[in-house]
Amino acid sequence: MSSEDLERFETAVELALSHEYKAVLPLFKFVVETERRFYLANEVQVEPKQQEGVNFVDVVLEDAWVWDMYRPVRFVERVRVISFKDVNIEEISKPTS
Repeated sequence: MSSEDLERFETAVELALSHEYKAVLPLFKFVVETERRFYLANEVQVEPKQQEGVNFVDVVLEDAWVWDMYRPVRFVERVRVISFKDVNIEEISKPTS
């Protein structure tokens, strides 16, 4: 496989992932962004912690979807993220009827 073939493949997979994201977005309440991943989730628990003078956050997501083009399964029941950097959590606004 040439590098050009690989680039075309990755572009196609990323486009499919983008379409999947748009399709599943209405199923979730929160968007969560960490330094390594992007998630959609229906429950988010964040607990700031400190150990040996180091600050970090322990984030638990329930009923989640993971933006990762290399994962065979993106829907997960529970995700635990330990982060030493910023974690952004945004509540998704639902359109009013």
